[in-house]
Amino acid sequence: MKLLFDQNISPKITARLGEPFAESRQVVQVNLQNASDSVIFEFAKTHSFAIVTFDSDFVDLAVLKGTPPKIVWLRTGNLTTRFIADILVQNESSIRNFLESKEAGILEILK
Repeated sequence: MKLLFDQNISPKITARLGEPFAESRQVVQVNLQNASDSVIFEFAKTHSFAIVTFDSDFVDLAVLKGTPPKIVWLRTGNLTTRFIADILVQNESSIRNFLESKEAGILEILK
């Protein structure tokens, strides 16, 4: 699964995720640490990433511009990197099904 983690999620997240998430990156890892949400959105679209974020900004962009990229919206409040990784691993099958779906464009994960 190719997930692109937003600026508000630590770059350490990718090291905490297992094999199913091996292609995932954080924006710092693709030199987008100072990029606007629109630039990140277009990068994700061009490079077939789904964006993982705490913010509704990418949800708003997806509503305006459509998908791809798909958005995984973590509605969990701010958590440690370890807890974020745990939540993603626990929801691996839901995330995979979402990414393979032709209909869904936004997946909300609640705490």
